[in-house]
Amino acid sequence: MSPSSIVLVHAHTLFREGLRHHLAATSEFQITGEASNGQQAIQIVDAVDPDMVLMEVDLPGVNGLEVARALKRSHPHIGIVLFSATMDGLEVVKAIRAGVAAYIPRNVTPDLLLQALKQVRRGDYPINDLVLSLPDVAAQVIGAFRQLAVDEETQNVYSPLSPRELEVLELIAAGHTNKEIAASLDISNQTVKNHVSSILRKLAVNDRTQAVVYAMRRGWIKVTVPNEE
Repeated sequence: MSPSSIVLVHAHTLFREGLRHHLAATSEFQITGEASNGQQAIQIVDAVDPDMVLMEVDLPGVNGLEVARALKRSHPHIGIVLFSATMDGLEVVKAIRAGVAAYIPRNVTPDLLLQALKQVRRGDYPINDLVLSLPDVAAQVIGAFRQLAVDEETQNVYSPLSPRELEVLELIAAGHTNKEIAASLDISNQTVKNHVSSILRKLAVNDRTQAVVYAMRRGWIKVTVPNEE
């Protein structure tokens, strides 16, 4: 496989140099452009049409989320990875809705950054894992999606899932295991597995987390996040 082309977008030259140096150590990525602000990023991406964009959220002028929205409209195939100083749930919601593939903290380790980039290179969306991996962020994201569902009146939008499959998916989103779901719904573990397989097939997603995010984005499921003691 040929190297994936990347455009780096960050206000600080020193930060971009560090990223460039780090990515040069692997043969999987090639830097094909750099920008220091959002408007410049859009112009460069239009010119070079990269596979990926690695971009800071807090850009001067047009911020990274706005740039991401614009780029995904004109270049839907591009995988966008955002850096952020804070892992705010509402910002994660906006990033998901903008089609961002990964949303990572600014102080991410080099190894984790490479891991995220490799996932995006494969066509994955590691931003989905973030939703369920950080409890505080997950609670904000789920709450925001529930409100968006109300605001946009999406509760009655057609869902390809059966009522039972939606029940299973809500329990998955709440963090329950297959065994706990089986006990809650009074069905067998194998039946739960069958439901999960059907959900993944119908939604054309690869894992449970992607299915949860897909359904939340469309307002199909409502999830209650328990308060931590």
